[in-house]
Amino acid sequence: MQDTSKLTDIASAVSSNATSLDTVWVLVAAVLVMFMQPGFAMVEAGFTRAKNTANILMKNLMDFSVGSLAFWLVGFSLMFGSDIGSFIGKPNLFFTASYGNDIPDLAILFFQTVFAATAATIVSGAVAERTKFSSYLIFSVVITLFIYPVSGHWVWGGGWLSELGFHDFAGSTVVHSVGAWLGLVGAIMVGPRIGKYNGKSKAIPGHNLTFGALGVFILWFGWFGFNPGSQLAAAGSDNSHAISLIFITTNLAAAAGALTSMFVSWGRYKFPSLSLTLNGALAGLVAITAGCDTVTPGGAIIIGAVAGIILVFGVEFIDQKLRIDDPVGAVSVHGLGGAAGTLMVGLFSTNGGLFYGGGAKLLGIQAIGVLAVMAWTLGTGYILFKVLKSTIGLRVSRRIEEEGLDVYEHGESAYN
Repeated sequence: MQDTSKLTDIASAVSSNATSLDTVWVLVAAVLVMFMQPGFAMVEAGFTRAKNTANILMKNLMDFSVGSLAFWLVGFSLMFGSDIGSFIGKPNLFFTASYGNDIPDLAILFFQTVFAATAATIVSGAVAERTKFSSYLIFSVVITLFIYPVSGHWVWGGGWLSELGFHDFAGSTVVHSVGAWLGLVGAIMVGPRIGKYNGKSKAIPGHNLTFGALGVFILWFGWFGFNPGSQLAAAGSDNSHAISLIFITTNLAAAAGALTSMFVSWGRYKFPSLSLTLNGALAGLVAITAGCDTVTPGGAIIIGAVAGIILVFGVEFIDQKLRIDDPVGAVSVHGLGGAAGTLMVGLFSTNGGLFYGGGAKLLGIQAIGVLAVMAWTLGTGYILFKVLKSTIGLRVSRRIEEEGLDVYEHGESAYN
């Protein structure tokens, strides 16, 4: 009897320690993802002009601030609440419901909040240098309050795509493509920057590639919270092996994306472009995010390499053929990279991928998921931007755009 009691106590202690370890791991990973916000801020500021730096920094700050409040208010419940028709979670105000997670619900809330803020901040780069700050605040709220949670519920909240078998481990489509497709709609609706298309596409260089490079290194570092943290557990040999694999696949894909984008830009434009190479690394990171848990290191290298190639041609196509002004290449990095990476899960997944004897079924499911989330985001984004354009307006005046948003929108400048 006494021995049985001791065994029960030991088992309880082991279980408690495992939960504590899992909780700490998720919160540490969440902090790493939060640190990606200054990474995005540095990339966007560096790739745009000095006269708009304070505006860029302010938008990134507000993405996290507004997103945190909106997601806590109701966004989390719409994404992870009890399923309603496989479409949306049951709404709950002020995070008062219980969600039955293995670790504290509050830990999951914080982890998912930083993901929601990431989706919102991707939009900032695509509409940079000509968008009203007041309008930006409104669509940042709507994204984290409604648009992102609904499509997120389809995949991570028990909705119809998860029932179908769609696999997006950490958010190539759920997070990155959502932000990119919204940015695409925004860039089209707000129009190109003054002087961007005078007959042919004109390059408008950013003012500080050092900031851009620093931002990419910060994002690469933060991605080791983004992807491995999505395991949501660290205790036990299964979790430790899974996390270790995800670290390796994430890193290799980024490296491969950087190399292929460098070589393609070198061959195509006669110089190894730093800006394209930086974005190539990000494209590799975005692409591997969907399947980082289920592909081999070799598969990760191929996924990252393909994403790096797509990045270079995608930037050129969107800029010169579609004539859509995306100052930082957000649509190519997060939209095309996210879609390609999600589709390649259907090829390289060791659990049902085409190249591993699984046939084309998973590839087809992945394609359905990519198209469904794209359609939802483009549709809701169009409605949102159309309403804003018809009411308070999206774009600043010509004088403000030419002289810089910093002084007119914020009453201060990033540089003295």
